[in-house]
Amino acid sequence: MKERKRRNTKTTLLSLLLAFSLLPWAASCKKETEKTKVADYGTYGADFALELAKEFPYRSAYSAGEAGAGTLIRNELEKIGYKVESQAFSSNGKNSENYIVRITGEGFMQRDSSGEYSKVKKTVVIGAHYDSPISYDQRYNYPNYDGIQNNACGIGALMTIAKEMYGKKYGYDVIIVAFGAGSSNYQGASYFLNSLTEEEQKKIECMYCIESIYAGDKLYAHAGLSSLKDGKKYSFRRKLYEAYDVAYENSVYSQTGVDLNYNMSLLSFDVDGDNKTDMYREVTKVKSDFVPFDKASIPVVFFESSDYNFSKMEDMKETKNLALQDNNGAIRGTALDSSATLKEALDADRLKVRVNVVAFIVVKAVEKGSQNCVTVSAYEAGETLEPTAQPKKKTQQSSSDESSST
Repeated sequence: MKERKRRNTKTTLLSLLLAFSLLPWAASCKKETEKTKVADYGTYGADFALELAKEFPYRSAYSAGEAGAGTLIRNELEKIGYKVESQAFSSNGKNSENYIVRITGEGFMQRDSSGEYSKVKKTVVIGAHYDSPISYDQRYNYPNYDGIQNNACGIGALMTIAKEMYGKKYGYDVIIVAFGAGSSNYQGASYFLNSLTEEEQKKIECMYCIESIYAGDKLYAHAGLSSLKDGKKYSFRRKLYEAYDVAYENSVYSQTGVDLNYNMSLLSFDVDGDNKTDMYREVTKVKSDFVPFDKASIPVVFFESSDYNFSKMEDMKETKNLALQDNNGAIRGTALDSSATLKEALDADRLKVRVNVVAFIVVKAVEKGSQNCVTVSAYEAGETLEPTAQPKKKTQQSSSDESSST
Protein backbone atom coordinates (compact mmCIF):
# COMPACT_ATOMS: atom_id res chain seq x y z
CA MET A 1 0.00 0.00 0.00
CA LYS A 2 2.83 2.42 0.90
CA GLU A 3 4.62 1.54 -2.33
CA ARG A 4 1.43 2.31 -4.32
CA LYS A 5 1.10 5.67 -2.53
CA ARG A 6 4.72 6.50 -3.37
CA ARG A 7 4.09 5.61 -7.05
CA ASN A 8 0.94 7.77 -7.07
CA THR A 9 2.85 10.66 -5.51
CA LYS A 10 5.59 10.34 -8.13
CA THR A 11 2.99 10.20 -10.91
CA THR A 12 1.29 13.31 -9.56
CA LEU A 13 4.59 15.19 -9.32
CA LEU A 14 5.54 14.19 -12.87
CA SER A 15 2.14 15.31 -14.13
CA LEU A 16 2.52 18.66 -12.40
CA LEU A 17 6.03 19.15 -13.79
CA LEU A 18 4.83 18.29 -17.29
CA ALA A 19 1.88 20.66 -16.97
CA PHE A 20 4.11 23.51 -15.83
CA SER A 21 6.60 22.83 -18.62
CA LEU A 22 3.78 23.04 -21.18
CA LEU A 23 2.46 26.35 -19.88
CA PRO A 24 4.87 28.54 -21.93
CA TRP A 25 4.10 26.48 -25.04
CA ALA A 26 0.35 26.82 -24.49
CA ALA A 27 0.73 30.54 -23.88
CA SER A 28 2.78 30.95 -27.06
CA CYS A 29 0.13 29.03 -29.03
CA LYS A 30 -2.54 31.32 -27.63
CA LYS A 31 -0.50 34.39 -28.59
CA GLU A 32 0.04 32.98 -32.09
CA THR A 33 -3.71 32.41 -32.45
CA GLU A 34 -4.35 35.96 -31.33
CA LYS A 35 -1.77 37.28 -33.79
CA THR A 36 -3.36 35.55 -36.77
CA LYS A 37 -6.90 36.72 -36.06
CA VAL A 38 -8.07 38.46 -39.24
CA ALA A 39 -9.26 42.06 -39.49
CA ASP A 40 -8.35 42.64 -35.85
CA TYR A 41 -7.92 46.41 -36.20
CA GLY A 42 -9.95 47.50 -33.21
CA THR A 43 -12.35 50.45 -33.32
CA TYR A 44 -10.06 52.97 -35.05
CA GLY A 45 -11.90 53.10 -38.40
CA ALA A 46 -15.39 53.00 -36.91
CA ASP A 47 -14.48 55.71 -34.41
CA PHE A 48 -13.15 57.95 -37.16
CA ALA A 49 -16.28 57.37 -39.27
CA LEU A 50 -18.51 58.33 -36.35
CA GLU A 51 -16.41 61.42 -35.60
CA LEU A 52 -16.57 62.55 -39.23
CA ALA A 53 -20.34 62.03 -39.31
CA LYS A 54 -20.90 63.82 -36.01
CA GLU A 55 -18.64 66.81 -36.68
CA PHE A 56 -19.74 67.43 -40.28
CA PRO A 57 -23.15 65.83 -40.90
CA TYR A 58 -24.14 68.12 -43.80
CA ARG A 59 -21.03 67.96 -45.98
CA SER A 60 -22.46 68.27 -49.48
CA ALA A 61 -20.06 68.82 -52.38
CA TYR A 62 -18.31 72.23 -52.37
CA SER A 63 -19.81 73.18 -48.99
CA ALA A 64 -18.18 74.44 -45.80
CA GLY A 65 -19.10 71.11 -44.20
CA GLU A 66 -17.23 69.23 -46.91
CA ALA A 67 -14.19 71.49 -46.44
CA GLY A 68 -14.23 70.83 -42.68
CA ALA A 69 -14.48 67.09 -43.25
CA GLY A 70 -11.55 67.25 -45.66
CA THR A 71 -9.41 69.08 -43.12
CA LEU A 72 -10.26 66.46 -40.50
CA ILE A 73 -9.11 63.70 -42.88
CA ARG A 74 -5.96 65.52 -43.85
CA ASN A 75 -5.01 66.13 -40.20
CA GLU A 76 -5.57 62.48 -39.34
CA LEU A 77 -3.44 61.25 -42.24
CA GLU A 78 -0.67 63.59 -41.12
CA LYS A 79 -1.03 62.30 -37.57
CA ILE A 80 -0.48 58.77 -38.88
CA GLY A 81 2.74 60.08 -40.41
CA TYR A 82 1.95 60.68 -44.07
CA LYS A 83 2.90 63.61 -46.22
CA VAL A 84 -0.50 64.58 -47.63
CA GLU A 85 -1.02 66.13 -51.04
CA SER A 86 -4.00 68.48 -51.33
CA GLN A 87 -5.37 68.52 -54.86
CA ALA A 88 -7.73 71.48 -55.31
CA PHE A 89 -10.24 71.52 -58.13
CA SER A 90 -13.35 73.46 -59.07
CA SER A 91 -16.57 72.95 -61.00
CA ASN A 92 -18.84 75.80 -62.06
CA GLY A 93 -16.92 78.16 -59.79
CA LYS A 94 -17.26 75.90 -56.73
CA ASN A 95 -14.20 74.50 -54.96
CA SER A 96 -13.32 71.15 -53.46
CA GLU A 97 -10.21 69.08 -52.73
CA ASN A 98 -8.85 65.56 -52.95
CA TYR A 99 -6.45 64.39 -50.24
CA ILE A 100 -3.78 62.02 -51.51
CA VAL A 101 -1.04 59.90 -49.96
CA ARG A 102 1.43 57.95 -52.02
CA ILE A 103 3.34 54.86 -50.92
CA THR A 104 6.19 54.20 -53.33
CA GLY A 105 6.50 50.51 -54.15
CA GLU A 106 9.62 48.51 -54.92
CA GLY A 107 8.28 47.30 -58.25
CA PHE A 108 7.93 43.82 -59.69
CA MET A 109 9.91 41.40 -61.79
CA GLN A 110 7.43 40.25 -64.42
CA ARG A 111 7.86 37.03 -66.33
CA ASP A 112 7.07 37.05 -70.04
CA SER A 113 5.92 34.16 -72.23
CA SER A 114 9.51 33.05 -72.85
CA GLY A 115 10.26 32.85 -69.13
CA GLU A 116 12.41 35.97 -69.03
CA TYR A 117 12.00 38.51 -66.23
CA SER A 118 11.98 42.29 -66.51
CA LYS A 119 11.33 45.04 -63.99
CA VAL A 120 7.95 46.79 -64.13
CA LYS A 121 6.14 49.40 -62.06
CA LYS A 122 2.44 48.99 -61.34
CA THR A 123 -0.04 51.05 -59.33
CA VAL A 124 -3.18 50.47 -57.31
CA VAL A 125 -5.52 53.31 -56.34
CA ILE A 126 -7.68 53.01 -53.21
CA GLY A 127 -10.38 55.64 -52.83
CA ALA A 128 -13.56 56.77 -51.11
CA HIS A 129 -15.44 60.07 -51.20
CA TYR A 130 -15.91 62.04 -48.00
CA ASP A 131 -18.78 64.34 -48.98
CA SER A 132 -22.46 63.46 -48.61
CA PRO A 133 -25.50 64.20 -50.80
CA ILE A 134 -27.50 66.14 -48.18
CA SER A 135 -26.77 69.85 -47.71
CA TYR A 136 -27.02 72.13 -44.69
CA ASP A 137 -30.02 73.84 -46.31
CA GLN A 138 -31.89 70.51 -46.13
CA ARG A 139 -31.25 69.99 -42.42
CA TYR A 140 -34.86 70.59 -41.33
CA ASN A 141 -36.08 67.78 -43.57
CA TYR A 142 -33.22 65.53 -42.42
CA PRO A 143 -32.89 66.39 -38.72
CA ASN A 144 -30.86 63.32 -37.64
CA TYR A 145 -28.93 62.87 -40.86
CA ASP A 146 -25.13 62.55 -40.72
CA GLY A 147 -24.16 60.43 -43.74
CA ILE A 148 -22.62 57.56 -41.80
CA GLN A 149 -23.63 55.16 -44.59
CA ASN A 150 -22.80 57.50 -47.45
CA ASN A 151 -19.93 57.73 -46.96
CA ALA A 152 -18.34 58.20 -43.54
CA CYS A 153 -18.11 54.42 -43.18
CA GLY A 154 -16.16 54.20 -46.45
CA ILE A 155 -13.74 56.83 -45.19
CA GLY A 156 -13.40 54.84 -41.96
CA ALA A 157 -12.23 51.85 -44.00
CA LEU A 158 -9.92 54.06 -46.08
CA MET A 159 -8.29 55.49 -42.95
CA THR A 160 -7.85 51.99 -41.53
CA ILE A 161 -6.12 50.93 -44.75
CA ALA A 162 -3.86 53.98 -44.56
CA LYS A 163 -3.00 53.23 -40.94
CA GLU A 164 -2.26 49.57 -41.62
CA MET A 165 -0.13 50.36 -44.68
CA TYR A 166 1.95 53.08 -43.08
CA GLY A 167 5.66 52.27 -43.00
CA LYS A 168 5.28 49.13 -45.10
CA LYS A 169 6.63 48.36 -48.55
CA TYR A 170 4.66 46.80 -51.36
CA GLY A 171 5.38 45.75 -54.90
CA TYR A 172 2.80 48.24 -56.09
CA ASP A 173 2.94 51.99 -55.93
CA VAL A 174 -0.11 52.57 -53.70
CA ILE A 175 -2.15 55.76 -53.98
CA ILE A 176 -4.79 56.37 -51.30
CA VAL A 177 -7.29 59.13 -52.10
CA ALA A 178 -10.11 60.74 -50.14
CA PHE A 179 -12.18 62.19 -52.97
CA GLY A 180 -14.09 65.45 -52.73
CA ALA A 181 -17.37 66.07 -54.57
CA GLY A 182 -18.24 62.41 -55.04
CA SER A 183 -21.93 63.26 -54.93
CA SER A 184 -21.41 65.74 -57.77
CA ASN A 185 -20.93 63.28 -60.61
CA TYR A 186 -17.67 61.98 -59.06
CA GLN A 187 -15.85 65.22 -59.80
CA GLY A 188 -13.00 64.52 -57.39
CA ALA A 189 -12.32 61.07 -58.85
CA SER A 190 -12.50 62.45 -62.39
CA TYR A 191 -10.12 65.29 -61.61
CA PHE A 192 -7.63 62.96 -59.95
CA LEU A 193 -7.65 60.52 -62.87
CA ASN A 194 -7.32 63.30 -65.44
CA SER A 195 -4.36 64.74 -63.52
CA LEU A 196 -2.38 61.60 -64.32
CA THR A 197 -0.43 61.24 -67.53
CA GLU A 198 -1.42 58.56 -70.02
CA GLU A 199 1.58 56.51 -68.94
CA GLU A 200 0.60 56.82 -65.25
CA GLN A 201 -2.95 55.73 -66.05
CA LYS A 202 -1.68 52.67 -67.93
CA LYS A 203 0.25 51.58 -64.82
CA ILE A 204 -2.95 51.39 -62.73
CA GLU A 205 -3.74 47.69 -62.35
CA CYS A 206 -6.80 48.21 -60.17
CA MET A 207 -8.90 50.89 -58.53
CA TYR A 208 -10.47 49.84 -55.21
CA CYS A 209 -13.54 51.93 -54.37
CA ILE A 210 -15.33 51.90 -51.01
CA GLU A 211 -18.80 53.30 -50.37
CA SER A 212 -21.75 52.61 -48.08
CA ILE A 213 -20.47 49.37 -46.55
CA TYR A 214 -22.35 49.68 -43.25
CA ALA A 215 -26.14 49.63 -43.39
CA GLY A 216 -26.91 47.27 -46.28
CA ASP A 217 -27.90 43.71 -45.42
CA LYS A 218 -24.85 42.09 -47.04
CA LEU A 219 -21.35 43.14 -48.00
CA TYR A 220 -20.61 42.93 -51.74
CA ALA A 221 -17.72 43.46 -54.11
CA HIS A 222 -18.27 44.16 -57.81
CA ALA A 223 -16.30 44.57 -60.99
CA GLY A 224 -16.94 47.51 -63.32
CA LEU A 225 -19.24 47.54 -66.32
CA SER A 226 -16.17 47.50 -68.57
CA SER A 227 -15.85 43.83 -67.64
CA LEU A 228 -18.98 43.16 -69.70
CA LYS A 229 -17.16 43.95 -72.94
CA ASP A 230 -16.31 41.05 -75.24
CA GLY A 231 -13.08 39.37 -74.20
CA LYS A 232 -12.72 41.46 -71.02
CA LYS A 233 -14.62 39.43 -68.44
CA TYR A 234 -11.73 37.56 -66.86
CA SER A 235 -8.98 40.15 -67.25
CA PHE A 236 -11.24 42.90 -65.87
CA ARG A 237 -12.54 40.73 -63.02
CA ARG A 238 -9.25 39.13 -61.97
CA LYS A 239 -8.75 41.56 -59.08
CA LEU A 240 -12.36 41.02 -58.00
CA TYR A 241 -11.76 37.28 -57.82
CA GLU A 242 -8.55 37.95 -55.93
CA ALA A 243 -10.53 39.87 -53.29
CA TYR A 244 -12.78 36.84 -52.86
CA ASP A 245 -9.72 34.61 -52.64
CA VAL A 246 -8.45 36.76 -49.77
CA ALA A 247 -11.75 36.40 -47.94
CA TYR A 248 -11.83 32.63 -48.49
CA GLU A 249 -8.18 31.89 -47.77
CA ASN A 250 -8.29 33.82 -44.50
CA SER A 251 -11.61 32.37 -43.33
CA VAL A 252 -13.02 35.88 -43.01
CA TYR A 253 -16.61 34.70 -42.60
CA SER A 254 -15.90 32.13 -39.88
CA GLN A 255 -13.72 34.57 -37.94
CA THR A 256 -15.78 37.76 -38.29
CA GLY A 257 -19.30 36.69 -39.26
CA VAL A 258 -19.08 38.89 -42.38
CA ASP A 259 -19.14 37.24 -45.79
CA LEU A 260 -18.03 38.93 -49.01
CA ASN A 261 -20.77 38.33 -51.55
CA TYR A 262 -21.11 38.37 -55.33
CA ASN A 263 -24.14 39.85 -56.97
CA MET A 264 -25.43 36.47 -58.16
CA SER A 265 -28.64 37.74 -59.75
CA LEU A 266 -30.05 35.56 -62.52
CA LEU A 267 -31.37 38.62 -64.38
CA SER A 268 -30.43 39.24 -68.00
CA PHE A 269 -30.77 42.67 -69.61
CA ASP A 270 -28.67 45.39 -71.21
CA VAL A 271 -26.73 46.40 -68.11
CA ASP A 272 -24.25 48.81 -69.68
CA GLY A 273 -26.36 50.38 -72.44
CA ASP A 274 -24.52 48.89 -75.44
CA ASN A 275 -27.65 47.23 -76.88
CA LYS A 276 -26.41 43.77 -75.91
CA THR A 277 -27.99 41.53 -73.30
CA ASP A 278 -25.75 40.95 -70.27
CA MET A 279 -25.90 38.73 -67.23
CA TYR A 280 -26.40 40.96 -64.20
CA ARG A 281 -23.77 39.16 -62.12
CA GLU A 282 -20.58 40.32 -60.42
CA VAL A 283 -21.40 43.92 -61.44
CA THR A 284 -23.83 46.54 -60.19
CA LYS A 285 -25.88 49.44 -61.51
CA VAL A 286 -24.94 51.38 -58.36
CA LYS A 287 -22.41 54.09 -59.21
CA SER A 288 -19.61 55.58 -57.18
CA ASP A 289 -16.15 57.09 -57.57
CA PHE A 290 -14.99 54.08 -59.57
CA VAL A 291 -17.01 55.26 -62.59
CA PRO A 292 -14.32 57.48 -64.22
CA PHE A 293 -11.77 54.66 -63.88
CA ASP A 294 -14.20 52.11 -65.26
CA LYS A 295 -14.91 54.34 -68.26
CA ALA A 296 -11.16 54.62 -68.82
CA SER A 297 -10.96 50.79 -69.02
CA ILE A 298 -9.16 50.43 -65.70
CA PRO A 299 -10.23 47.33 -63.71
CA VAL A 300 -12.11 48.20 -60.52
CA VAL A 301 -13.27 46.47 -57.36
CA PHE A 302 -16.19 48.27 -55.75
CA PHE A 303 -17.17 47.46 -52.14
CA GLU A 304 -20.69 48.35 -50.97
CA SER A 305 -23.52 46.87 -48.91
CA SER A 306 -27.00 46.13 -50.20
CA ASP A 307 -29.26 43.18 -51.00
CA TYR A 308 -29.41 41.68 -54.49
CA ASN A 309 -31.48 38.64 -53.58
CA PHE A 310 -34.55 39.62 -55.61
CA SER A 311 -36.12 38.35 -58.82
CA LYS A 312 -36.79 41.85 -60.19
CA MET A 313 -34.39 44.72 -60.62
CA GLU A 314 -36.90 47.23 -59.28
CA ASP A 315 -37.31 45.23 -56.05
CA MET A 316 -33.63 45.41 -55.08
CA LYS A 317 -32.89 47.50 -52.01
CA GLU A 318 -30.21 48.17 -49.45
CA THR A 319 -31.99 46.47 -46.59
CA LYS A 320 -34.95 44.26 -45.74
CA ASN A 321 -34.66 45.30 -42.09
CA LEU A 322 -38.24 46.03 -40.96
CA ALA A 323 -37.07 48.96 -38.83
CA LEU A 324 -35.58 50.65 -41.91
CA GLN A 325 -38.38 50.59 -44.47
CA ASP A 326 -39.45 54.26 -44.40
CA ASN A 327 -37.98 54.67 -47.89
CA ASN A 328 -38.65 51.19 -49.24
CA GLY A 329 -35.37 49.83 -47.92
CA ALA A 330 -33.17 52.70 -49.12
CA ILE A 331 -30.67 54.26 -46.70
CA ARG A 332 -28.33 56.33 -48.88
CA GLY A 333 -29.63 59.83 -49.47
CA THR A 334 -32.48 59.44 -46.99
CA ALA A 335 -33.19 60.59 -43.42
CA LEU A 336 -32.37 57.05 -42.27
CA ASP A 337 -28.68 57.65 -43.01
CA SER A 338 -28.13 58.55 -39.38
CA SER A 339 -25.71 57.10 -36.84
CA ALA A 340 -28.36 57.30 -34.12
CA THR A 341 -31.05 55.61 -36.22
CA LEU A 342 -28.80 52.87 -37.56
CA LYS A 343 -27.29 52.18 -34.14
CA GLU A 344 -30.77 51.33 -32.88
CA ALA A 345 -31.68 49.18 -35.88
CA LEU A 346 -28.44 47.24 -36.45
CA ASP A 347 -26.19 45.01 -34.38
CA ALA A 348 -23.78 46.98 -32.25
CA ASP A 349 -20.53 45.81 -33.87
CA ARG A 350 -21.56 45.98 -37.51
CA LEU A 351 -19.84 49.28 -38.33
CA LYS A 352 -16.55 48.21 -36.74
CA VAL A 353 -16.54 44.74 -38.30
CA ARG A 354 -17.55 45.86 -41.82
CA VAL A 355 -14.95 48.64 -41.83
CA ASN A 356 -12.23 46.26 -40.65
CA VAL A 357 -13.15 43.43 -43.03
CA VAL A 358 -13.05 45.68 -46.10
CA ALA A 359 -9.74 47.19 -44.96
CA PHE A 360 -8.29 43.73 -44.37
CA ILE A 361 -9.33 42.41 -47.78
CA VAL A 362 -7.86 45.42 -49.60
CA VAL A 363 -4.57 45.32 -47.67
CA LYS A 364 -4.13 41.58 -48.23
CA ALA A 365 -5.07 41.87 -51.91
CA VAL A 366 -2.36 44.49 -52.37
CA GLU A 367 0.11 42.23 -50.57
CA LYS A 368 -0.68 39.42 -53.02
CA GLY A 369 0.92 41.45 -55.77
CA SER A 370 0.47 41.13 -59.52
CA GLN A 371 -0.07 38.11 -61.73
CA ASN A 372 3.08 36.59 -63.27
CA CYS A 373 5.19 38.81 -61.02
CA VAL A 374 7.35 38.64 -57.93
CA THR A 375 8.51 41.70 -56.05
CA VAL A 376 12.00 42.93 -56.83
CA SER A 377 13.26 42.04 -53.34
CA ALA A 378 11.78 38.54 -53.56
CA TYR A 379 13.40 37.98 -56.95
CA GLU A 380 16.75 39.18 -55.64
CA ALA A 381 16.35 36.75 -52.73
CA GLY A 382 15.97 33.91 -55.23
CA GLU A 383 12.23 33.56 -55.82
CA THR A 384 10.78 32.87 -59.23
CA LEU A 385 7.41 31.62 -60.44
CA GLU A 386 6.07 28.16 -61.03
CA PRO A 387 4.27 27.70 -64.36
CA THR A 388 1.09 28.30 -62.31
CA ALA A 389 2.47 31.73 -61.33
CA GLN A 390 2.87 30.77 -57.68
CA PRO A 391 6.12 31.92 -55.99
CA LYS A 392 8.79 29.33 -55.29
CA LYS A 393 12.43 29.34 -54.34
CA LYS A 394 14.66 29.64 -57.39
CA THR A 395 17.26 26.92 -57.91
CA GLN A 396 19.45 26.12 -60.88
CA GLN A 397 17.29 23.12 -61.72
CA SER A 398 13.92 24.85 -61.32
CA SER A 399 15.13 27.81 -63.36
CA SER A 400 16.05 25.45 -66.19
CA ASP A 401 12.75 23.58 -65.92
CA GLU A 402 10.86 26.88 -65.98
CA SER A 403 12.52 28.00 -69.22
CA SER A 404 11.72 24.74 -70.98
CA SER A 405 8.11 24.72 -69.79
CA THR A 406 7.15 28.19 -70.97
